[in-house]
Amino acid sequence: MGKAMRGRRGWLFLPGIVTLLTMGFVAPAVPEDDGRFRGLREKMVREQIAKPPDFREPVTDEKVLSAMREVPRHFFVKPGDLSAAYGDHPLPIGYGQTISQPYIVALMTQMLELEPGHRVLEVGTGSGYQAAILSALVDRVCTVEIIEALGKEASDRLERLGYENVEVKIGDGYFGWEERAPFDRIIVTCASSVVPPPLLHQLKPGGRMCIPVGGQYAIQYLTMVTKSEDGTVSMKKTIPVRFVPLVRPMR
Repeated sequence: MGKAMRGRRGWLFLPGIVTLLTMGFVAPAVPEDDGRFRGLREKMVREQIAKPPDFREPVTDEKVLSAMREVPRHFFVKPGDLSAAYGDHPLPIGYGQTISQPYIVALMTQMLELEPGHRVLEVGTGSGYQAAILSALVDRVCTVEIIEALGKEASDRLERLGYENVEVKIGDGYFGWEERAPFDRIIVTCASSVVPPPLLHQLKPGGRMCIPVGGQYAIQYLTMVTKSEDGTVSMKKTIPVRFVPLVRPMR
Protein backbone atom coordinates (compact mmCIF):
# COMPACT_ATOMS: atom_id res chain seq x y z
CA MET A 1 0.00 0.00 0.00
CA GLY A 2 2.96 2.31 -0.48
CA LYS A 3 5.41 4.15 1.73
CA ALA A 4 2.78 5.44 4.13
CA MET A 5 2.23 1.87 5.26
CA ARG A 6 5.86 1.52 6.42
CA GLY A 7 4.80 1.66 10.04
CA ARG A 8 1.64 -0.17 9.38
CA ARG A 9 1.22 -2.32 11.34
CA GLY A 10 -21.20 24.35 13.30
CA TRP A 11 -19.02 22.98 12.53
CA LEU A 12 -19.39 19.26 12.68
CA PHE A 13 -15.97 17.83 13.22
CA LEU A 14 -16.26 14.52 15.07
CA PRO A 15 -13.75 11.89 16.18
CA GLY A 16 -14.70 8.31 15.84
CA ILE A 17 -14.64 4.59 16.07
CA VAL A 18 -15.36 1.57 13.84
CA THR A 19 -16.62 -1.96 14.46
CA LEU A 20 -16.41 -5.51 12.30
CA LEU A 21 -17.59 -8.57 15.75
CA THR A 22 -20.98 -9.02 17.16
CA MET A 23 -21.52 -5.29 17.48
CA GLY A 24 -19.04 -4.34 14.74
CA PHE A 25 -16.27 -5.74 12.47
CA VAL A 26 -14.27 -8.96 12.77
CA ALA A 27 -12.39 -8.78 9.52
CA PRO A 28 -12.91 -6.07 6.95
CA ALA A 29 -15.30 -7.62 4.44
CA VAL A 30 -14.40 -4.89 1.97
CA PRO A 31 -12.87 -4.78 -1.51
CA GLU A 32 -9.12 -4.55 -2.00
CA ASP A 33 -7.52 -1.13 -2.21
CA ASP A 34 -7.99 -0.92 -5.95
CA GLY A 35 -7.75 2.06 -8.29
CA ARG A 36 -11.27 3.21 -7.48
CA PHE A 37 -10.49 3.73 -3.80
CA ARG A 38 -7.15 5.33 -4.56
CA GLY A 39 -8.94 7.74 -6.85
CA LEU A 40 -11.45 8.58 -4.12
CA ARG A 41 -8.60 9.30 -1.69
CA GLU A 42 -6.94 11.59 -4.21
CA LYS A 43 -10.22 13.45 -4.66
CA MET A 44 -10.75 13.61 -0.88
CA VAL A 45 -7.35 15.21 -0.36
CA ARG A 46 -7.66 17.54 -3.32
CA GLU A 47 -11.21 18.81 -2.73
CA GLN A 48 -11.75 18.51 1.04
CA ILE A 49 -8.34 18.92 2.66
CA ALA A 50 -5.81 20.74 0.47
CA LYS A 51 -8.42 23.09 -1.02
CA PRO A 52 -11.59 22.96 1.11
CA PRO A 53 -14.64 24.48 -0.57
CA ASP A 54 -15.63 26.71 2.37
CA PHE A 55 -14.20 28.74 5.25
CA ARG A 56 -11.85 26.01 6.43
CA GLU A 57 -8.11 26.54 6.58
CA PRO A 58 -6.31 24.44 3.94
CA VAL A 59 -4.01 21.68 5.15
CA THR A 60 -0.66 22.30 3.45
CA ASP A 61 1.82 19.88 5.07
CA GLU A 62 2.81 17.57 2.23
CA LYS A 63 3.72 14.73 4.60
CA VAL A 64 0.24 14.84 6.11
CA LEU A 65 -1.41 15.01 2.69
CA SER A 66 0.66 12.03 1.54
CA ALA A 67 -0.44 9.97 4.55
CA MET A 68 -4.08 10.89 3.91
CA ARG A 69 -3.67 9.72 0.30
CA GLU A 70 -2.13 6.40 1.31
CA VAL A 71 -4.06 5.13 4.34
CA PRO A 72 -7.14 3.21 3.12
CA ARG A 73 -9.96 4.85 5.08
CA HIS A 74 -12.50 2.36 3.70
CA PHE A 75 -10.91 -0.39 5.83
CA PHE A 76 -11.87 1.63 8.94
CA VAL A 77 -15.62 2.06 8.29
CA LYS A 78 -18.53 -0.35 8.45
CA PRO A 79 -19.07 -2.43 5.28
CA GLY A 80 -22.39 -0.69 4.73
CA ASP A 81 -20.67 2.68 4.64
CA LEU A 82 -18.09 1.93 1.94
CA SER A 83 -19.70 4.35 -0.50
CA ALA A 84 -19.42 7.13 2.10
CA ALA A 85 -15.91 6.30 3.35
CA TYR A 86 -14.30 9.26 1.61
CA GLY A 87 -17.12 11.75 2.11
CA ASP A 88 -16.66 15.12 3.81
CA HIS A 89 -18.31 14.09 7.08
CA PRO A 90 -17.96 11.78 10.09
CA LEU A 91 -19.65 8.39 10.11
CA PRO A 92 -21.37 6.63 13.03
CA ILE A 93 -19.72 3.36 13.89
CA GLY A 94 -21.46 2.08 17.01
CA TYR A 95 -21.00 2.45 20.76
CA GLY A 96 -22.11 6.07 20.40
CA GLN A 97 -18.90 6.90 18.53
CA THR A 98 -17.92 8.09 15.05
CA ILE A 99 -15.00 7.99 12.66
CA SER A 100 -13.78 11.54 12.17
CA GLN A 101 -14.34 13.75 9.17
CA PRO A 102 -11.19 13.42 7.00
CA TYR A 103 -10.51 17.15 7.16
CA ILE A 104 -10.32 17.24 10.96
CA VAL A 105 -8.02 14.20 11.02
CA ALA A 106 -5.65 15.98 8.64
CA LEU A 107 -5.91 19.33 10.44
CA MET A 108 -5.17 17.93 13.90
CA THR A 109 -2.28 15.92 12.50
CA GLN A 110 -0.81 19.03 10.89
CA MET A 111 -1.23 21.05 14.10
CA LEU A 112 1.01 18.59 15.94
CA GLU A 113 4.02 19.48 13.73
CA LEU A 114 5.26 15.90 13.74
CA GLU A 115 8.83 14.72 13.19
CA PRO A 116 9.90 11.17 12.21
CA GLY A 117 11.54 10.40 15.55
CA HIS A 118 8.54 11.39 17.68
CA ARG A 119 6.67 9.19 20.13
CA VAL A 120 2.97 10.14 20.06
CA LEU A 121 0.15 9.40 22.49
CA GLU A 122 -3.39 9.22 21.13
CA VAL A 123 -6.33 9.27 23.54
CA GLY A 124 -9.35 7.64 21.89
CA THR A 125 -8.23 4.89 19.51
CA GLY A 126 -11.66 4.28 18.01
CA SER A 127 -11.30 2.44 14.73
CA GLY A 128 -7.57 3.05 14.57
CA TYR A 129 -7.75 5.41 11.56
CA GLN A 130 -6.04 8.38 13.23
CA ALA A 131 -3.38 6.05 14.65
CA ALA A 132 -2.76 4.69 11.14
CA ILE A 133 -2.23 8.21 9.80
CA LEU A 134 0.16 9.02 12.66
CA SER A 135 2.07 5.77 12.18
CA ALA A 136 3.13 6.83 8.69
CA LEU A 137 4.71 9.99 10.08
CA VAL A 138 6.39 9.11 13.39
CA ASP A 139 8.49 6.44 15.06
CA ARG A 140 5.96 5.22 17.64
CA VAL A 141 2.23 5.61 18.32
CA CYS A 142 0.79 4.67 21.71
CA THR A 143 -3.00 4.80 21.68
CA VAL A 144 -5.51 4.32 24.51
CA GLU A 145 -9.16 3.24 24.16
CA ILE A 146 -11.55 2.85 27.11
CA ILE A 147 -14.20 0.80 25.24
CA GLU A 148 -12.70 -2.67 25.36
CA ALA A 149 -14.39 -4.08 22.26
CA LEU A 150 -13.30 -1.13 20.16
CA GLY A 151 -9.74 -1.27 21.45
CA LYS A 152 -9.41 -4.97 20.69
CA GLU A 153 -10.92 -4.57 17.23
CA ALA A 154 -8.65 -1.62 16.45
CA SER A 155 -5.58 -3.50 17.64
CA ASP A 156 -6.46 -6.51 15.48
CA ARG A 157 -7.21 -4.30 12.49
CA LEU A 158 -3.98 -2.33 12.74
CA GLU A 159 -1.95 -5.52 13.12
CA ARG A 160 -3.75 -7.14 10.20
CA LEU A 161 -3.01 -4.11 8.00
CA GLY A 162 0.65 -4.07 9.00
CA TYR A 163 0.92 -0.99 11.22
CA GLU A 164 3.70 -2.41 13.35
CA ASN A 165 4.67 0.80 15.15
CA VAL A 166 1.26 1.23 16.84
CA GLU A 167 0.58 -0.09 20.33
CA VAL A 168 -2.98 -0.19 21.73
CA LYS A 169 -3.93 -0.14 25.41
CA ILE A 170 -7.38 -0.63 26.92
CA GLY A 171 -7.78 1.95 29.67
CA ASP A 172 -8.90 5.38 30.84
CA GLY A 173 -7.32 7.89 28.47
CA TYR A 174 -7.72 10.69 31.02
CA PHE A 175 -4.65 9.24 32.73
CA GLY A 176 -2.68 8.79 29.52
CA TRP A 177 -0.09 6.01 29.44
CA GLU A 178 2.41 6.60 32.21
CA GLU A 179 4.55 3.56 31.38
CA ARG A 180 5.23 4.88 27.85
CA ALA A 181 5.69 8.54 28.82
CA PRO A 182 7.05 11.07 28.15
CA PHE A 183 5.57 11.90 24.74
CA ASP A 184 6.74 14.37 22.13
CA ARG A 185 3.15 14.89 21.01
CA ILE A 186 -0.32 14.07 22.34
CA ILE A 187 -3.58 14.04 20.37
CA VAL A 188 -6.98 13.65 22.02
CA THR A 189 -9.85 12.65 19.73
CA CYS A 190 -12.69 13.26 22.20
CA ALA A 191 -13.78 16.36 24.10
CA SER A 192 -12.82 17.03 27.71
CA SER A 193 -14.14 19.85 29.89
CA VAL A 194 -10.54 20.46 31.01
CA VAL A 195 -7.10 19.46 29.79
CA PRO A 196 -6.36 16.36 31.91
CA PRO A 197 -3.42 17.08 34.28
CA PRO A 198 -1.88 13.60 33.74
CA LEU A 199 -1.55 14.38 30.02
CA LEU A 200 0.20 17.66 30.77
CA HIS A 201 2.59 15.77 33.04
CA GLN A 202 3.34 13.18 30.34
CA LEU A 203 4.02 15.78 27.63
CA LYS A 204 7.73 16.39 27.10
CA PRO A 205 9.19 19.90 27.48
CA GLY A 206 9.01 21.36 23.99
CA GLY A 207 5.99 19.13 23.25
CA ARG A 208 2.59 19.89 21.75
CA MET A 209 -0.90 18.56 22.46
CA CYS A 210 -4.01 18.97 20.30
CA ILE A 211 -7.27 18.49 22.24
CA PRO A 212 -10.92 19.59 21.91
CA VAL A 213 -11.90 21.35 25.13
CA GLY A 214 -15.50 21.96 26.21
CA GLY A 215 -18.60 20.19 27.47
CA GLN A 216 -20.74 17.82 25.41
CA TYR A 217 -23.55 20.38 25.06
CA ALA A 218 -21.35 23.50 25.17
CA ILE A 219 -19.12 25.17 22.61
CA GLN A 220 -15.91 23.19 22.23
CA TYR A 221 -12.67 24.59 20.88
CA LEU A 222 -9.84 22.70 19.28
CA THR A 223 -7.05 23.75 21.61
CA MET A 224 -3.30 23.69 21.07
CA VAL A 225 -1.33 23.08 24.25
CA THR A 226 2.41 23.71 24.26
CA LYS A 227 4.98 23.05 26.96
CA SER A 228 8.14 25.15 26.92
CA GLU A 229 11.57 23.75 27.72
CA ASP A 230 11.26 25.12 31.26
CA GLY A 231 7.92 23.34 31.72
CA THR A 232 5.65 26.36 31.29
CA VAL A 233 2.32 25.40 29.70
CA SER A 234 0.35 27.65 27.35
CA MET A 235 -2.97 27.03 25.64
CA LYS A 236 -4.46 28.57 22.50
CA LYS A 237 -8.02 28.09 21.28
CA THR A 238 -8.39 27.64 17.53
CA ILE A 239 -11.62 26.64 15.78
CA PRO A 240 -14.96 25.69 17.35
CA VAL A 241 -15.65 21.97 16.96
CA ARG A 242 -18.06 19.29 18.10
CA PHE A 243 -16.61 16.02 19.42
CA VAL A 244 -18.05 13.09 21.30
CA PRO A 245 -17.11 13.33 25.00
CA LEU A 246 -14.15 11.70 26.66
CA VAL A 247 -15.58 8.49 28.10
CA ARG A 248 -14.71 7.80 31.74
CA PRO A 249 -15.28 4.63 33.81
CA MET A 250 -18.62 4.27 35.59
CA ARG A 251 -18.35 5.30 39.24
